[in-house]
This record gives sequence, structure tokens and C-alpha cells, in this order.
Amino acid sequence: MAQSTQEAAGRGIGAARSKPSRTRSCEDVVVHPRPHGRDQYTISEVAAFTGLSAHTLRWYERIGLMPHVDRSHTGQRRFTNRDLDWLDFVGKLRLTGMPVADMVTYAELVRAGDHTFPERRALLEATRVDVARRIAELQETLTVLDGKISTYAGAARAQERTGA
Repeated sequence: MAQSTQEAAGRGIGAARSKPSRTRSCEDVVVHPRPHGRDQYTISEVAAFTGLSAHTLRWYERIGLMPHVDRSHTGQRRFTNRDLDWLDFVGKLRLTGMPVADMVTYAELVRAGDHTFPERRALLEATRVDVARRIAELQETLTVLDGKISTYAGAARAQERTGA
């Protein structure tokens, strides 16, 4: 993890950050409230931070959606800030409607190295097209709802004027 990412990782939500000197990647974005200076978390702490169940976190690891999670000497999972950042990104991918199989493919590409940038980009661009299409559909739906709401608001005002 880059120095700036490590420093930012302990600050959590709402922390003041200087303007980045480069484009930030999903792994650089810090959104979880984390204790300053900590970089090891139990599965229950990660579940609390992310809203995911411990079962889901284990499943993500089992199917290859999570990178290898370190273990303590007793075998307990020890998640890092980088793992939390990855889980945040996976959450964003889930919100896009990306199929789990595609998310696993993306995770495998990330683990394979930088030479997979073109494949990763193509996968994300295809997802972006789907998201943009869904946003357009939702905008059209919102316009219809706004029209209906205006109709009912106008009818209510007319009834108030006539005393009906």
C-alpha cells in the first residue's frame, strides 16, 4: 500500500485530505471509520464496518472475490485496511448490478497483475454502459412520477380554491 494510502487509511470518513497529486484508484479511497494507526481487523469488526455478514465475508474469500486474507497464529482472519478498501469497491460493483461471476473475474485479473489492465478496463466499461442505461431509464421514470405528482398537486390546489 502506498504511503499516502496508509496514512489516509487510519483517518476514516470525513478526514481532511490534501488534494491528490495523481488520479486516485478505488484502492486509494478511504470510506470506513477506522481507528487511527490500526491495520488489522477481525471478521466481526469488518462485518460491523461494511454491513456484510461474517458468512458473506467467508463466502467472498472462498469464491475468490476477496484476495487472500492473512491469518493469526490461531487461524483467525486478520483483515487489513486494503481489504476494507477492496470490500468497499466490491460493494460499488454490487450496486452496479455486475454479476458475481464478473466480479470474481475482475478480482482474478487484479491478482494476475498490471498486464491485465486492458481486460479490467473492458469489464468496467461494459458495466458502466449498463449503469448509464439504467440511470437513463430511472430518469425517464422519475419524469413520469414528477408529472403525476404535479397533476395531483394541481388537482389538490383546484379543490382548495373551489372549496370541494
